[in-house]
Amino acid sequence: MQWTAWSVETPRGDRKEGHVLITGEASAHEARAPVMVNLVLDRSGSMKGAPLSAALEAAQQLVELSHPDDFLGLVLFDGLAEQRVPLTMMDARGKRQMVEALQGVQTGKGTALHGALELALKGLKRTLVPGRKPRMLLLTDGEPSVGPDTQAAFDELGDRLAREKVSVHALGLAKHYVAEVLQALTQPSGNAFDHVDGPEGLGEAMGGLMASLYGQVATEASVRVQPSGFVALTCRHSFPTNFDAEALTVTLGDVSRGYARRVLLTGAVSAPDWSVQLHASAREQPDVRHWKLDLERVTPESARGKLIVGISHELELVSEETAAWLSLARKDLERAEQQLEAAESHLRSVVSLSPEGIPVRRHLERLGDLRLAVERGEGDIPLLIRRAQSAHAGTHVSQVIPLQNYRQRR
Repeated sequence: MQWTAWSVETPRGDRKEGHVLITGEASAHEARAPVMVNLVLDRSGSMKGAPLSAALEAAQQLVELSHPDDFLGLVLFDGLAEQRVPLTMMDARGKRQMVEALQGVQTGKGTALHGALELALKGLKRTLVPGRKPRMLLLTDGEPSVGPDTQAAFDELGDRLAREKVSVHALGLAKHYVAEVLQALTQPSGNAFDHVDGPEGLGEAMGGLMASLYGQVATEASVRVQPSGFVALTCRHSFPTNFDAEALTVTLGDVSRGYARRVLLTGAVSAPDWSVQLHASAREQPDVRHWKLDLERVTPESARGKLIVGISHELELVSEETAAWLSLARKDLERAEQQLEAAESHLRSVVSLSPEGIPVRRHLERLGDLRLAVERGEGDIPLLIRRAQSAHAGTHVSQVIPLQNYRQRR
């Protein structure tokens, strides 16, 4: 792995702020780690037809891309959950077992999401494969209707999965899944959930996730940040954090080839010579490696300075955008307009900076949809809310998946 750390100072009112951007990335030539994934697949009634067909095709791609030293399992759920295939080595026999199980899937009634994840966890805990991090990959299109269904129950489950060192990835299909539930499940392990408008987009979205899973080089990446000369220092991204009296430790999670992990920290400074001491660590099989990072001070006018300031605006942009959609759903058009204008202001700042690595076009398209919905007071609000919530989740854990990487590998 390679690490960089850049800092820049900017004015804000009558004070100055210090920003620190830390990036961890894996080079393209580093060998990927073998994977261990329990695939949790929704087969409730709403998945009948094209959604289920697309999901099964995507699952078969997961099997096809696996190597003999990878382990996959399959949990199916409707109103009941079933571990259809236990965690199995993906040699010729294991692949055949997975393919045969996927060919026989039919839809049922109900959505026992909580029970399915509990069952998937049990399956992962029953199988010890040295050197492989346990993972779940969830695909669902509906809200839980059988078993625990409160947000608190899923908040607790997401935290428990993270404590068990299970990394959760999720895809939400269309407009009936609960975005807050998927975020509660994925965020504690440093991941985001992805949104897919419909079955036709499922293959590409699943492909992006597979490119990340099958390109993983390091796990348990984290950075310890010890500041000096700050009034306070805040982690702007939504990674899990811990702190003691002197330092903040940010857990970035897994790092895959071509998927840099970034974390931005910002705070008001109390001294002109402010700085931070940085120590990073990550598990590169089979060892845990440690790095002491050198902090490079840059100017706001430099390319690196523009990137730091641009990321700061992007984080604010997606927060205001998501809030505007929720206001629109509540029919609070005045509040939605205010939040949209704030998002547009941040987007103008990003455009004026022209930093590399920020998907300006995606933001322009989403805010264009939001502007039309606010002006007309109509649109497919549930679908667009989930799209915005997914963008918010991905941006806030620096996990916007570049789908072209997967297409090139194919």
